[in-house]
Amino acid sequence: MAAVNALIAERMASEHAPRIPEVSAHLIEAGGKRLRPMLVLAAARLCGYAGPYHVHLAATVEFIHTATLLHDDVVDESAQRRGRPTANLLWDNKSSVLVGDYLFARAFQLMVEPGNLRVLSILSNAAATIAEGEVLQLSAAQDLATDEDVYLKVIRGKTAALFSAATEAGAVISGAEEAVSQALFDYGDALGIAFQIVDDYLDYAGDAGATGKNVGDDFRERKLTLPVIKAVAVASEEERAFWKHCIERGRQEEDDLDTALGLLAKHGTLEATRTEATGWADRAKAALAPLPEGEMRDMLIDLADYVVARIR
Repeated sequence: MAAVNALIAERMASEHAPRIPEVSAHLIEAGGKRLRPMLVLAAARLCGYAGPYHVHLAATVEFIHTATLLHDDVVDESAQRRGRPTANLLWDNKSSVLVGDYLFARAFQLMVEPGNLRVLSILSNAAATIAEGEVLQLSAAQDLATDEDVYLKVIRGKTAALFSAATEAGAVISGAEEAVSQALFDYGDALGIAFQIVDDYLDYAGDAGATGKNVGDDFRERKLTLPVIKAVAVASEEERAFWKHCIERGRQEEDDLDTALGLLAKHGTLEATRTEATGWADRAKAALAPLPEGEMRDMLIDLADYVVARIR
């Protein structure tokens, strides 16, 4: 990870545009968990990789992730990320979008350097899938007709795609057998889904001091996430009218978040969301069963437990 961080610092530099490293560093150095680059390194080590390029791929996925966060904060008009003001708030939307574009470009430069066409295909496809998931969310997030299948498509695109690309790329750069690459892809996919469900759960039940986000941000941004989708599915006519008023029409009043939390509690949808997140973490661990026992496999199992530990 020290080598990855050094490479990130080197490649986010810009000789001609000092705002690029300023904006990039604000987010990259804000204390993120670095899960995605860690997944590349762990998968490569588990598969016995002895070359230098897993570091390049780890930096690649972190640049892709950071670029999407910069763009997301503009789209969502967010004011806080990881407990700090967002880049678009400190600078402006134009800077956030353009620096995000720069980081995407740097990511593609990095992913080309190993000279592995399949790795390039995995990571470039993931970048396209992430964008597709974000666009799908634009149309689905404020539509009460959005069900759990559509929600899964959204989060599999916008979040899980980069997790699974990270683990699969680490296997492929190592020359692993197809069954091993597939097992690590399946692990990353399930882990990413669990991770996003936990995030959506914590938006309604988390500690703002611990998460770095304000409780209820998704509600205020009119995002239909799993706890609300489950509540809408069992809502009475009066409750459905409330959700329609707040989510579809965006007419929210001061006490509406408290009302929403009450409805989630009434129907047990937060508990159901917690159960679903734990189930996906269990799927992630099960996907590792065909892989050889050892320190790296144990670490990946621990990581799946870590992702859901905040809601247990």
